[in-house]
Amino acid sequence: MAYSGTYTFNLSIDEICEEAFERCGVEVRSGYDLRTARRSLNLIFLEWANRGLNLWTIDETYVDMVKDQESYSLDAKVLDLLETTITAGPSTDASAYATDIQIMRVSRAEYFDLAKKATSARPTMWYLHKSESTPTLYVYPSPDKAYRFKYYYLSRIQDAGVYTNNAEVPFNFLPCLTAALAYYISLKRAPMLSANLKASYDEEFDRAAGEDQEMVAFKVVPYNSVKGM
Repeated sequence: MAYSGTYTFNLSIDEICEEAFERCGVEVRSGYDLRTARRSLNLIFLEWANRGLNLWTIDETYVDMVKDQESYSLDAKVLDLLETTITAGPSTDASAYATDIQIMRVSRAEYFDLAKKATSARPTMWYLHKSESTPTLYVYPSPDKAYRFKYYYLSRIQDAGVYTNNAEVPFNFLPCLTAALAYYISLKRAPMLSANLKASYDEEFDRAAGEDQEMVAFKVVPYNSVKGM
């Protein structure tokens, strides 16, 4: 018995569109069909950002903070910050960034109510202002020297782009993405199939999202009421 010996199967944007149209019982017959499908794909990518954390959209980076500067513009692809730490620096010695200290998130109201934002010290808290274009990070107190603010963030999924691109999703999310696009297209071309395609989409998403999680041990420690007194 012969096998392919490869593990590289993927779908380009136009192939995803073609598969989705076929699930709706229609064929791609014009450039407009592809354009409307690509537009729906981009809307799906935005919808997935609203469904919660997808591990494959989490990335890590840092901001080198400047003395007395309290705000920093982040990349437009940053949707939200997750884990955050701060380290002292800069230095040519790599050990200058070796010790990470956790820094706490505060709400907009909490940050706004801080009386002396110009206070200069090691920042202990941060607030993220989510604007329409570029998110802005605010730290408090203002840095008294150079620090490195390191963080994991939830990233936007890259746009579909040209039809020969691949979608920026893991291979195991391709069935889910195709089912989602079929549902979106059915709303415009085959509404009588929408209910079944929506059920298929939800099932595929739950299955893929169930695998997209950290496989770590979960430990429960009982509370000692005597010790806690």
